Amino acid sequence: MPKNTEATNSPHAASVREKPYDQFVPELLASYATTGGLNNRDSHNMPSTRAVGQICLDLLQLLFPGFHDEDAVQNHSLAELTSARLAEVASRLEDQVRKSVRIGNPQKPTGRTPPILRHFFSSFTDVRELLRTDIEAAYEGDPATLYREEIILSYPAIEAIAIQRLAHVLHIAGTPILPRMMTEWAHSRTGIDIHPGAQIGSHFFIDHGTGVVIGETCKIGRRVKLYHGVTLGARSFAKDDAGHIVKGGKRHPNVEDNVTIYPNSTILGGATIIGANSTIGANVFLMHSIPPDSLVVYEEKQLVIRDKSARRIEAGHDWMI
Repeated sequence: MPKNTEATNSPHAASVREKPYDQFVPELLASYATTGGLNNRDSHNMPSTRAVGQICLDLLQLLFPGFHDEDAVQNHSLAELTSARLAEVASRLEDQVRKSVRIGNPQKPTGRTPPILRHFFSSFTDVRELLRTDIEAAYEGDPATLYREEIILSYPAIEAIAIQRLAHVLHIAGTPILPRMMTEWAHSRTGIDIHPGAQIGSHFFIDHGTGVVIGETCKIGRRVKLYHGVTLGARSFAKDDAGHIVKGGKRHPNVEDNVTIYPNSTILGGATIIGANSTIGANVFLMHSIPPDSLVVYEEKQLVIRDKSARRIEAGHDWMI
C-alpha cells in the first residue's frame, strides 16, 4: 500500500514536481528587461548556431560524397542523392542567409539572398578543386600518411579549410555573421581558427593544426605549410577620437608562395610580408617583413649535453626529481 498517498497526489506536490524552479523566473525576466545585448526578444531574424552546424555537416557530405556517410554511396544512386542533398541544404541555407542579411531590420526584404545562394553554389566546384590541391599538399607534406583517404577522414585541417573556403565564398558575397558562425563551428571541432575573410591560395596544408589562428585580412599564397600553434595576427588596432577600435583595414600579414612556418611562431601586422620561398623556424616572433628566400630562426644560446653516469660516479649518488 503506498505511503502518504494524500501528500503525493496533492496539487501542490504535483506543482513542486513539475516546476520546482519557478521561484527564479521573476528574477530572470527582470534581467531580460534590464540587461541588454544578451537576449533577442520579439525577433526571429537571428541565424541559428545549431542549424548552421548541421548545414556545415551536410556541406561536407556534398564536398566529399561517401566520406561523411555511414553507408556506402553507390555510383548508380549518386545523381539522385546529390540532387536531394543539394535541395535540402539549399533550403536550410537560404533560411539562414535570409536571417543574416535582415539583421537589424527583420521585416524588410533585401533581395540579397537569391544572388548570394547562386554565387555560393556556382562556386562549389571551384572549392572542390582547391580542396583537391590541399589534400595533395597534405599527402606530399606528411610522411606519416599512406592514403589520401586518410587525410579526408581524419585530418582536422582538411575539415577546417573546407569550411573556411565555403564560408569565404559567402563572406565575399556580402553575407554578414553566417560565415563567421561556420568557421567558428569548425574551430570548435578542430582547434583551428581561420577567419572567413582570409584569402588562401591552393595547396594549403596545416600539419597537426591545434592552436592555429589566421586573421581576417591575411593573404596566403600557394603551397604554404603551417604547423600547430602558428598565429597570423594583428599587431595593433587603430582607435577613433572616442577611443573605440576602428573596424576594417589591413591588420594581418601576407604570406607569399612556398613558405613554411614551424610550430608556435607568431607573425603580426598588416604591413608584414613573409617573402616567397622563406622558412620561419619554431617559436619565432615577427612584426616586420622579411625578403624572399629567408631562413628565420633563433640561434641556440648554449646547449649542454653531459654524461649522467660519469656525474653519478663523481657525485657518489644518483639524480632524483
